[in-house]
Amino acid sequence: MEILNLEGTEDTPKIILDKKNGIFEISGRSLPEDSAEFYRPVLEWIEAYGGESNPSTDFVFKLEYFNTASSKLILDVLSALEDIKGMKILWYFHEDDEDMEEAGQEFSELVEIPFEFKTY
Repeated sequence: MEILNLEGTEDTPKIILDKKNGIFEISGRSLPEDSAEFYRPVLEWIEAYGGESNPSTDFVFKLEYFNTASSKLILDVLSALEDIKGMKILWYFHEDDEDMEEAGQEFSELVEIPFEFKTY
């Protein structure tokens, strides 16, 4: 399976999806002009991964900020991950960032995937 590696910018998160090395991470700031277009390759990659996933997958979210449009796409990503066996979400947030912690809590209530909350 191809590695999906998108370099982060001021407005888009860094995304690494690497089945072979077990790296699944979305980090940084997410406010792309067209969220649906930006996240399309991520959703396509996850769909393909679902057919041949690793026995367990720790998917890391380490977002500093995301806009409303991105929040819908993040939920789409989480929903796509829901069907993959052995999936766990690691939701990282700065220890003084209550908004990002709350966002993770809200996402965790919307999908049937175990979440682990970590500060950094």
